[in-house]
Amino acid sequence: MAGRFQIPPLYAILDPEQTRGRAPQDILRELLEGGTRILQLRAKAVSSREIYELACTSREMTQKFECCFIVNDRVDIALMCNADGVHLGQEDLPLNAARKLMPEKIIGISTHDLDQARNAERGGADYIGFGPMFGTNTKDTGYSARGGDMLKQIRAAVKLPIVAIGGITEQNVTQVWQAGADSAAIISDILKADSPREKVGRVVTAAARMSDSLRSR
Repeated sequence: MAGRFQIPPLYAILDPEQTRGRAPQDILRELLEGGTRILQLRAKAVSSREIYELACTSREMTQKFECCFIVNDRVDIALMCNADGVHLGQEDLPLNAARKLMPEKIIGISTHDLDQARNAERGGADYIGFGPMFGTNTKDTGYSARGGDMLKQIRAAVKLPIVAIGGITEQNVTQVWQAGADSAAIISDILKADSPREKVGRVVTAAARMSDSLRSR
């Protein structure tokens, strides 16, 4: 994808395992109505057919809200539902192979240290995920919490947009933006909220206020 990818400050992730039994489609609508402008579908515990069907529904809904739609791990499903891109982990399809299949799509890469971040940039990723920032029960990455100091190191080393992930909540998200993240992935704190719509709205508003504050300096 040509040029620097302009990523919104909130990177929402829809994970059916985290929705407290509520229908993923209902949660998705709340996320979009709350102001989500980039959303990743992550569904590791369901069949390929179920992922495909949910991806197609998500693509249709995100288009109505002019929201960028990313599929986690699955290049095939991202292509079949015409998603805007895919997000790949260190053990997934290599970046160069994915780029051959989707030359014009967005490709994000999960990174956990400086070498991985630099490799992703050299390989042509459009953005990187970096974490886990804090302790998290959402996903076992095998890595300890990275924290703000390491995020600052990554920010100084790469020019790619950075999506911080791992244990981020409405309460600590400002720390992540201040440490250099362009965007923050918030999962459990949003998906398990009584009102994901209101939670998203508050985070989006906090990001706008911080941006206004920085511009006024």
